[in-house]
Amino acid sequence: MSKKRRSFSAEFKAKVGLDALKGIEPIHVIAQRYEIHPVQVSQWKKEVATRLPEVFAKPSAKVRDEIERDRKEKDLYAEIGQLKMELDWLKKKVGPYGE
Repeated sequence: MSKKRRSFSAEFKAKVGLDALKGIEPIHVIAQRYEIHPVQVSQWKKEVATRLPEVFAKPSAKVRDEIERDRKEKDLYAEIGQLKMELDWLKKKVGPYGE
């Protein structure tokens, strides 16, 4: 029988990678504490080190456009909801006189 492959959350990977990046403890100790293979700790450490500058980088134009589009979409859906509520209210108030 084969073992079922474990999957880890992004938060867990970041935590382990950050612990390894700090360099306070050796990788094999960190691996033993979190019950994972030392090679996996090294890979996550490398990924954290390479992707950490992205956290402080300015968002690209594409990302800014996506954020702006999402904000506009949210505003438009809110306006649609408001207009639907007003229309329902008017229909209820006008009742048989509007037909």
